[in-house]
Order: sequence, then C-alpha cells, then structure tokens
Amino acid sequence: MRQGEAVATPSTIAVVIPAYNEARTIRQVAEQVLAQLPQLYVVDDGSNDGTAAALRGLPLTLIRNDTNLGKAGSLVRGMAQALAAGAEAVITLDGDGQHPPAAIPQLIACHRQQPEALVIAARMVNRAHAPKARRIANEVADFWISWAAGRRLTDTQSGFRLYPAALLARVAVRHDRARSFVFESEMLIEAARAGFGNAWVAIESIYPPTARASHFRPVLDISRIVWMVAGKLFARGFYPQGLWRVVRGR
Repeated sequence: MRQGEAVATPSTIAVVIPAYNEARTIRQVAEQVLAQLPQLYVVDDGSNDGTAAALRGLPLTLIRNDTNLGKAGSLVRGMAQALAAGAEAVITLDGDGQHPPAAIPQLIACHRQQPEALVIAARMVNRAHAPKARRIANEVADFWISWAAGRRLTDTQSGFRLYPAALLARVAVRHDRARSFVFESEMLIEAARAGFGNAWVAIESIYPPTARASHFRPVLDISRIVWMVAGKLFARGFYPQGLWRVVRGR
C-alpha cells in the first residue's frame, strides 16, 4: 500500500473514498474501484474498527486523519492530493457498498461528452427500494438545492460524483465537521453559480439489509442543508428566477 501522495500521469481520473468505520465493506469496494481505475485514494477518517488494516496490500493511497474530520474534510483532503498528483477529474463514492463502482465508466463517458460538468450518479433505478424517510428527505433537499442553483438537479444527496479539476480549483466551500453533509449540496449550488454545467447518469439504488447504519442523519443534516440553502436564497432576494426554472423543469 502506498502511503502519502502518488504520482499520476496526465489525464488521470482519480477516485476518492472517505471512510469512517467501514472495515466490513471497504476492501471489497476498493477492489471493485481498482478494477475500473488505478488511481485510488482512501481517506480513513479516524476509524477505530480496523478500516485501514482491511486495505492492507492493495495498490492505493491511504490517507489517515488523526481525528475524525467528517465527510467533508476527508473529501477535501483526498481531492487535494489527487489534484496535486495531476488528476483531470475526481470521482467520489462512499465506502459502505451503496455506490456500485461498476458504474464508474458511465460517469467517465459523461465527462468526456461534457468536460466542464459536475456529473452525479443518480440513484433513479429501483428508487422505491430506498428507505421511505431517506427518500422523502432527499426529495426535500432536491427541491431546495435546485432552487438555489437555478436549475433542476437530480439526486442531490448522492455522493457518487465526478468533479472536473477546473471546478475543484475554482469553487471552494466550507468543509468543517459540522458541514459534513452540507458540503456536497453547497458544491452543487456554487458550481452552478460559477458557470459549470451539471449532468447525471442513472444508477441502481442499493440499500443492503446488512449495511451499517448510515452516518447521515435525515432530520439534522437535512435541516442544516435547508438552512444553508435558505441563507443563499435570502442573500439573492429569494432568487425567483431560480424557482421559476425549477418549477418549469429547466
């Protein structure tokens, strides 16, 4: 296992996985990613269950957080190393097995067609299988974030995405621990405001019955997201043009 930064070749697409106590699933996810792309960064976010040990022997870059920084802080740290190594784009996905690495080629194909777009792997296939509370929370977040972004967005809470390097170099948002699940939503809004496009590819909704409890807290984290969005809307006079575009489905 490589420790620290890896040397990437030009036109590399890297994958970043933030991982907090994912010992049960992280090795399988990492192996599936490596079958698609060779440049993988796993950020162990202060795990205490042997997450890092589960990755022993795999050809990836392991980044260790001494303390738990939260998902946002881990994403930013992994993205920074990938960009420093020359990545043209960064794909992010979770380590709990809910995001199928086999869909990575779909994101890359979409990126090739729209190089400046933030691409979301939207969980639209078998979406009814998602837990009802999560599904409702996601739909609420989709509406608010789309309004603030001024465009209809699909599955804003999916962490399976492709970020162009140009977007990451230009758009920066807060990533402290309290913003762990706000960061990705705010990136969608700020990417739109900075003039970057948005695209999505459909993937299956996967919620394994044996999966660990989600770190996402629907009430608290959606409340934080809505509060962030409300602040942005207030600053723009509640952005009626954005609301009109969303209502019209544009």
